[in-house]
Amino acid sequence: MRSDRVVLVTGGGSGIGAAVAGQLAAAGHRAAICGRRAEPLARVAERTGALPIVADVSGATGVSAVVEQTLAAFGRLDGLVLNHGIIRVGRVDELSVEDWQDTLQVNLTGPFLLVREALPHLLAARGAVVAVSSVAALRASEAMAAYSASKAGLILLTQSLAVDHGPDGLRANVVCPGWTATEMADMEMAELGETRGISTAEAYRLATAMVPQRRAASADEVAGAVCWLLSDAASYVNGAVLPVDGGSCVVDPGTLALDTRVSIGL
Repeated sequence: MRSDRVVLVTGGGSGIGAAVAGQLAAAGHRAAICGRRAEPLARVAERTGALPIVADVSGATGVSAVVEQTLAAFGRLDGLVLNHGIIRVGRVDELSVEDWQDTLQVNLTGPFLLVREALPHLLAARGAVVAVSSVAALRASEAMAAYSASKAGLILLTQSLAVDHGPDGLRANVVCPGWTATEMADMEMAELGETRGISTAEAYRLATAMVPQRRAASADEVAGAVCWLLSDAASYVNGAVLPVDGGSCVVDPGTLALDTRVSIGL
C-alpha cells in the first residue's frame, strides 16, 4: 500500500472515527469522513484536514455518493474503515421487528453495500478494510440481541472478504472494542448513572470494574489498532479479530466470586 494512503472512514464525526482521522492525518495520509450530522464532521475536518461527506451509508444512494465524492477529491481509495453503527436495546421478546431490521440495515447491510461499492478501487490499490465491531459480537450480554447479532455478522462479512479477496491483495481485519470513552458511551454511562444514582464517572468505574485494566479505552487507543491494521506494518495480518478491550474478554465470570478484589458492593 502507498505511504500516502487515502482512507474512507464511516462514523467519522466523533469517537473512534474522529480519532482514526486524526491519526491518519498525523501520519501524512488523507481521509474522507462520513456521517449523518454535518456539524461534528465539519469540526473534525477543520482539525484534521479530512474531507467531510454528509451521507447515510445504510442505503445504496448514500453509499454511492460517499465513494464517488472520495474518488472525485482524491482519485483513488486505499483503505476503508467501517465504523458506523446503532444500538437498539432489548431481548428477543422485547425487540420490535423494526428495531431488528434497522439494526441489521445500519450495522451489517450498510457495510456490505459500502464494501461492494468500494471493492474495485480497493483491489486496484491492493488496499485494506478494517471493520469496527464490538466485544458484544464475541460475548453475549443482557438485552443486546440485535446489536450483538449485527456485529457478529460484520466479523464474518469481513473475514469473507479476507478469504475471497486475499489472493487479489486485499486485507480485511476486525477490531472489537470494549467500553470506550466516546459520545455514545457517555450517554450510556449517564443513563446507567441515573438508574444507579451515581455520577457518569462512577458509572464508568462500575462498568469496567472487572476489566483487568480497570478503565475504559480512549478513542485514540482503539484508533491506534485500526491504523496499525491499515498500515504496511500489518502486511501479513488478514482475517484477524483483535479485541481492544483491556482484557475483559479473557475474564472467567465463574471465578469472580473467588477474586479477593471483588466486594459485595459491586
